[in-house]
Amino acid sequence: MKVTYHGHSVLEIQTEQHSIWIDPFINGNGQAKIDVKDVKADVILLTHGHNDHVGDTVEIAKANNSLVVAPFELAEYLQTLGVEAHPMHIGGSRTFDFGKVKFTQAFHGSSYSQEDGTVVYTGMPAGILFSQGGKTLYHAGDTALFSDMKLIGEFAKPDIAFLPIGDNFTMGPEDALIAAEWIGAEVTVPIHYNTFPVIEQDPETSFTSKLGNKGKVLNSGESISV
Repeated sequence: MKVTYHGHSVLEIQTEQHSIWIDPFINGNGQAKIDVKDVKADVILLTHGHNDHVGDTVEIAKANNSLVVAPFELAEYLQTLGVEAHPMHIGGSRTFDFGKVKFTQAFHGSSYSQEDGTVVYTGMPAGILFSQGGKTLYHAGDTALFSDMKLIGEFAKPDIAFLPIGDNFTMGPEDALIAAEWIGAEVTVPIHYNTFPVIEQDPETSFTSKLGNKGKVLNSGESISV
């Protein structure tokens, strides 16, 4: 599969037959170089309900008739907005025609702020293990370091991992380095940094340079084959 990074925590996964997006936050994401109207998505996977992760899901899903796969409460909320959503939850996995999805733990929060200021509870946050074609991708979502990452490495054996390094809201580089060691992916890519001043980081100096040939910075719009 081909994975393209679009800044913040946004991933576009292209397989032979499907286009899968994770956390498509485009509008408001100053790193994104793509317009929402140009996004083609068969499937959208969401880690949690915060606005900078749900992002443009509703607009994209309605324009593309996309299936949205999300933690239960978030999926139910999106259904009320007219989106086709499949609910899952932490520890659960399901094999779809586009690949296998499993939700992992993530230590964070999850709510959606509506335009009128109402805050909607959207359940538990999660990470995502996506497997297709014999390869497994781990998107940690927004999370702190937690020891069960060792189990993700031991049992899921991700080929590539996308870990937040921005600090303040998630792991910073120091904790993310420990996470990368525990997960043991062939390649680890930093995400969730430099979108806002409070999460500014130098990803190469503080993170990937310390991982040797197992760390890689992807600029927005850059792709990697897995």
